[in-house]
Amino acid sequence: MENFIVSARKYRPATFETVVGQHHITGTLKNAIKNNQLAQAFLFCGPRGVGKTTCARILAKTINCTNLTPDQEACGTCDSCVSFQTGHSFNFHELDAASNNSVDDIRSLIEQVRIPPQAGKYKIYIIDEVHMLSANAFNAFLKTLEEPPSYAIFILATTEKHKILPTILSRCQIFDFNRIQVEDIASHLNKIAQRENINVEADGLHIIAQKADGGLRDALSMFDQIVSYTNKNLTYKSVIDNLNILDYDYYFKLVEYLCASNVSQTLILFDEILNNGFDGNNFINGLASHLRNLLVGKDPQTLKLLEVSENIRQKYISQSQQTSASFLLTALNLANQCDLVYKNSKNQRLQVELALLKMCHIPSVLQLAQLPASNSLTDQDQIKKKTDVKTAEPAPKAAQPIVEKPAEKPVEKPAAPVQPAAVQNQSSVKILPDKIILKPQPMTGRAGATLIPSLTALESVASGEESDEPKYIQGDAREAFSLESLLTLWNQYAEKSKEEGKIHIYTLFTSNEPELNGDEITVLTENKIQEGILHEEKVFFLNFLRAQLRNFNITIVPKRVEKQLKNRLYTSIEKYQYLAQKNPQLEEMRKRFNLDINL
Repeated sequence: MENFIVSARKYRPATFETVVGQHHITGTLKNAIKNNQLAQAFLFCGPRGVGKTTCARILAKTINCTNLTPDQEACGTCDSCVSFQTGHSFNFHELDAASNNSVDDIRSLIEQVRIPPQAGKYKIYIIDEVHMLSANAFNAFLKTLEEPPSYAIFILATTEKHKILPTILSRCQIFDFNRIQVEDIASHLNKIAQRENINVEADGLHIIAQKADGGLRDALSMFDQIVSYTNKNLTYKSVIDNLNILDYDYYFKLVEYLCASNVSQTLILFDEILNNGFDGNNFINGLASHLRNLLVGKDPQTLKLLEVSENIRQKYISQSQQTSASFLLTALNLANQCDLVYKNSKNQRLQVELALLKMCHIPSVLQLAQLPASNSLTDQDQIKKKTDVKTAEPAPKAAQPIVEKPAEKPVEKPAAPVQPAAVQNQSSVKILPDKIILKPQPMTGRAGATLIPSLTALESVASGEESDEPKYIQGDAREAFSLESLLTLWNQYAEKSKEEGKIHIYTLFTSNEPELNGDEITVLTENKIQEGILHEEKVFFLNFLRAQLRNFNITIVPKRVEKQLKNRLYTSIEKYQYLAQKNPQLEEMRKRFNLDINL
């Protein structure tokens, strides 16, 4: 135990070449050293555990190395490199701003900057977690940072760049460190495992890399923990057990149940997951990630977005080919909605189970949605079959469309080629609940006028009942109507709106009566609010009137009117004039005593 060193320290990169996943940073720094174009101040920012302080130390060691390699790497054998590695270098100073964030600490640093290096070319000052400095400390540091001595180089490191003053940012070269990719972390862990003679499985290393979320230090800490737990035999099963991660197999099995609409097995599997100690929120988030990976795996161009091992990748590709994109998108949307309402729900398990039940019914819903399209080519065959069965029976009266004829002229049928009886009787087939619903074809009357089926007629045909209402009304029908019939429907619609809770519509319709001018109905409004209410309700009201009055030329026009106030406050002069008219002697008394009227 005395000689044990954690992997994060033992395998900490000592050269630019060994830095993992930050090639854009290391390449720029090496070129700056090669061309002698080093800035006076650097700012390294990025998430934790991605190599900010490590790169700062490598840069500090490299620029003072007296025997650089052709690749601009520190040799590690010169006096400067040896003193740096042993921690005895006087040209390297590191300050932790999290615990040394006062003005006095910065002033002490500034005093050290004035002393030139005794050996070597540069003095390097690394300030870690620089965002923790106080505002006064930043201000005290500004002048030195802007005009430092030629031998001084400042390297600032932070995880929260937005907390640093803009005046500090403008004086630094800013390097943004990226999160390390899963493949890079897994490859680095595999190299360490080979050096330490540890048996590992690639799937287990990928799980650690994914759990680290781009931080190599976190990945190394988990790696050490699991190696101790498994006694140097790191397997996929040991990783998911130690890190409390749901196995991929759970999600692959769950999607199979969802696609098969197997509700019972789905709920049993979810109960098993809960009994293993997993949280419902983590489960639904993991399911969303699994569905996302399946959606990504359907397209060869997006396969690179799957950050999993090759074994798991093949499983994703295989299952993605067995599921439709519509199913995946719908299920992904349901999982996202469940995640949004999960924390605010009092019965959180029910929320997840409800989402799973909805997912189980997605295949049947998709089949139902595709049914009209799949049966569109066989409608004629089904109609022929139905009409052949009913040839021996008289056609029901309710199924025959009744055409409303104008009073002045009978309806003339346009000449058309003779069609089979099954096609001619297409709209006369009675719709039964267990049969496919057939849409009646539009019929034409005089002068090509389209005959539109009324809603009540279609409902009665669908239910198999008789209806006294005409089944079709003429598209260009224009029957005259009186103001009394309009007012009756007007009041009827107002009462209907009141029952539905549309009080604003009820108020508008009961405030003023409409004005009728031919087919134009003028609705009186008192303000812009009522005009907006009328505009929103106009379409529904027109459909109601046109169907009831059998006139499709009806239009509605709003008209602004000023409401006359019946009760108002009277002024003192108006009150006096009113009283003087009632009693003329009141005016004589006012003049005799020379009285004034108070306004």
